[in-house]
Amino acid sequence: MRYAGIIYNSIADCDNGVSLSLYLQGCPHHCKGCHNKETWDENGGTEIERSVLIEKIKNNLHKNDIKRNFSVLGGEPLAPYNVKDTLEIIKEIKKYDKSVKVYLWSGYYLKEIRKMKIAKEVLKYVDVLIDGRFELEKRDVTLSLRGSSNQKIYKKKKIFFFDVLKKSI
Repeated sequence: MRYAGIIYNSIADCDNGVSLSLYLQGCPHHCKGCHNKETWDENGGTEIERSVLIEKIKNNLHKNDIKRNFSVLGGEPLAPYNVKDTLEIIKEIKKYDKSVKVYLWSGYYLKEIRKMKIAKEVLKYVDVLIDGRFELEKRDVTLSLRGSSNQKIYKKKKIFFFDVLKKSI
């Protein structure tokens, strides 16, 4: 698999606390005004065995006794060439520590994700989903966790079914 980078202590990629942020390589959306253009090429970034990357994440997730969230960004984590790795990584992190809050950014909209078999499976392990392609005309730097006003934040419901997400206000 390929990844663009890891930020071990990010306060920008979560809404509370610190996050270990994994940036996957490759994005089919190519949004005008994207701030991560270097992640577009699915053959760019760094090649790594998924198991090695998972161990790297686990070894740093709670380093120095800091409990971190886990954020998956891109590129596009749910692109056909990334989605299986995304699923396996998030599953392993949740198995390692089920209390870790998982954030996922995707240029796909929730309605699109729900039609994608493996991507839909990913949602079972995600606590916060930020969906939608970045739209330069709707850019708003005052928004939490989003770059443009068309993007939505969905938080997992604490009750009922784990795979149901609700829209955050």
